[in-house]
Amino acid sequence: MTKLTGDELIKLIQSVFPLFPGDKKLGILVDIPRSKENDNPDWQQRRSLAEEWFHTLENNVIAMGLEGAALIAYQDVGSNNADLPSEAFFIKTNLPATAHQLPETGQPVLFEEIFKEFQLYLAPTEYSTTAPLKNAAKIYGFRAATMPGFTPKMIPALRIDYNEVSRRVTILKEKLDPALWAEVIFTDNDDNSYKMFFDLRFRKAHLSPGRFPEKSTAGNLPSGETYIVPYEGELGEKTQTRGVLPVQIGNDIVRFLIEENRAVGIEGNGKTSEAEKEHLRREPAYGNMAELGFGVLSDFGLAPIGEILLDEKLGFHVAFGRSDHFGGAVGPKDFSSPQEVIHLDRIYIPATQPRILVKSITLGFENNQTEMIMENGKYLCF
Repeated sequence: MTKLTGDELIKLIQSVFPLFPGDKKLGILVDIPRSKENDNPDWQQRRSLAEEWFHTLENNVIAMGLEGAALIAYQDVGSNNADLPSEAFFIKTNLPATAHQLPETGQPVLFEEIFKEFQLYLAPTEYSTTAPLKNAAKIYGFRAATMPGFTPKMIPALRIDYNEVSRRVTILKEKLDPALWAEVIFTDNDDNSYKMFFDLRFRKAHLSPGRFPEKSTAGNLPSGETYIVPYEGELGEKTQTRGVLPVQIGNDIVRFLIEENRAVGIEGNGKTSEAEKEHLRREPAYGNMAELGFGVLSDFGLAPIGEILLDEKLGFHVAFGRSDHFGGAVGPKDFSSPQEVIHLDRIYIPATQPRILVKSITLGFENNQTEMIMENGKYLCF
């Protein structure tokens, strides 16, 4: 199994979290499966990595300029970006195999108290904690690197030149911030063409450069993207996001019909389309256009590994569902239950959607100015 050496791990933490005077403790957050049936080998491996990282960091806290580290576990929440439970456990020995064993192996503590005590977090979890930690970071002032689905296959992405990554995502932010709209043209391997118009008014883009030099921030690690939430109409003026969004799911192309920033229907039949129709019927908030993401890591020689944490950073992607953790308006309150809360990225690169090509992405600005920033799946602005 590919691993970070102890020195590499320490250097990574120091790079990700430049220390402030008040930074004293680092917590490693781990979710524990409710039952053995819910577990999987990658999750087991991730928990083992978390234990190894904890012991390495615990033995080197003074050298890192900290006072302590802790391994903090909680019962899994069942879906990506759902709210965290109220309670977690400081682990005294080893991580348990299932969540019902947590009281035997750990000391219970409210997350509210954890957030007050710890200033830095790594979160190598099965289910993404990005949304709840982003929201909590704004309240408690901590910094968190979220690592949902992290596997040893991602370790090469922790070794790339993040100065160059930062340069590229900054260029993208500088272009997206003043943009009023984005027009994306897609084509498929049957020579069909699709157009999406995304309303970017009233929004600013966010950087995800894999570094957290400012307090009250949380985001993914590894990383390398700039992202923006399309305007969702919450200010009273209707959003203009509309069009047809093609998504390859398995071998099928599902054509989502978008009006006022929501998927309101699906063209076509077939098992995959019918499943998506049922999801939209059950959870209308799933159809929210929650994010336009501009990943850059493909240019660094990285390939998808089947985990969203890394794969979404490789190229352009569109997310469905929750957006409040990115400054949008759709959150857990808009879904029928915590288990149904979702933020799902659809990644437009040949390795993940080989039947669909991003033919072009054009940004629109004031005074009818425009700029094409992507053509045939390649950025034009670096």
